[in-house]
Amino acid sequence: MILIKQARVMDPETGFDQVTDLVIEKDKILRIGETDDDGTFERVLDARGMIAAPGLIDVHVHFRDPGFTYKEDLDSGAAAAAAGGFTTVVCMANTKPVVDSVEIYQEIAGRCEKLPVKVIQAAAVSKGFGGQEMTDMDALYEAGVRGFTDDGLPLMDEEFVKKAMEKVKELGVPISLHEEDPAYIEQQGVNQGEVSKKLNYGGASFMAEAVMVKRDCHLAEITGATVDIQHISSGAAVEYVKAAKEKGAHVVAEASPHHFTLTEEAVLEYGTLARMNPPLRTEEDRQRIIKGLQEGTIEIIATDHAPHSKEEKAKSLAEAPSGITGLETSLGLGITELVEKGYLTMMQLLEKMTINPAKLYHMEQGRLQEGKPADLVLFDPAEEWIVKEYKSKASNSPFTGWKLKGKVHYTICNGTIVHEDMF
Repeated sequence: MILIKQARVMDPETGFDQVTDLVIEKDKILRIGETDDDGTFERVLDARGMIAAPGLIDVHVHFRDPGFTYKEDLDSGAAAAAAGGFTTVVCMANTKPVVDSVEIYQEIAGRCEKLPVKVIQAAAVSKGFGGQEMTDMDALYEAGVRGFTDDGLPLMDEEFVKKAMEKVKELGVPISLHEEDPAYIEQQGVNQGEVSKKLNYGGASFMAEAVMVKRDCHLAEITGATVDIQHISSGAAVEYVKAAKEKGAHVVAEASPHHFTLTEEAVLEYGTLARMNPPLRTEEDRQRIIKGLQEGTIEIIATDHAPHSKEEKAKSLAEAPSGITGLETSLGLGITELVEKGYLTMMQLLEKMTINPAKLYHMEQGRLQEGKPADLVLFDPAEEWIVKEYKSKASNSPFTGWKLKGKVHYTICNGTIVHEDMF
């Protein structure tokens, strides 16, 4: 058993917020309340000054395994997750081969069972990410898949998307969509605007996202499917999601830390480290994303953790791949950029990083309550730390060297301490 002493215990589902003790027995939370150390506990953690929250949940990561394990693999990705306070992550299906069959899914899922954190593998919507032929969602669901996505590529065929939504509605699982219409993209990774003009770089218009989000919000309304709009980047897209929610559509949206922290100007400072799909946009877009988080239009913070090698990111802006690592800086950026600046309360931030993503995937975790899984993070919200080294194989982040608040000291998954950093 583990005894956690005098933590500020926060549960976003119930609103519980109290300095008290917490007892873990095996893989469950046994008790929340004052408890004497009678010498029978295997570990006693002094958590004064720390927040004990449900283990963080990220519904949008890339662990590159199989096929691109020089960038990341399941083991290094899991280590990065634990270091960031995450106990559950959902991996995208754009591996090599694509996760579009039961056989491929089961091979990955079997390896995930041995990891220190809960790694859930999503499956593709279309075979080979071709956008034309649907995967056997029934068979994949029977095998254990609980979410479908072609993340990395947009699904352009509207009738195909409608049929896919009807199927996920039938299965009761979400479909997660990457919203970028190539018709509005001259060059990927940089917003089409003032910065792209300075760089003489074609860029990607906000319209690429907006037209797709508008279409899919409408389809969500028609089909009743649970639709996850991934890594929302533009104010226009936020407005479409807001309108769809008001009409009763089951649309949720993710905001990535880089989209609520940085603007297109970051490309001038960080180069390819700030190249991503969809791109960083204007300050007006960033503020609309923050407002979307405040008002509940955007319910989830997800990293889109996208590791790449140093060699790949050393290429030119036009040739380098898009994406940044995110798991190890997500909580710190949320506290520093949203809580410390008064945009969200700590409880609101935790809602978007625990219970809301848990509800999207119908997970039991994401709650810090007696009898629930002993998945939790202990962090000091006031402690400053410098972003330096990464547990991830990759270090492609513009946030290296930044001073953030909110240091993760312990990550506990299934009652086991999987990350410990008291220095």
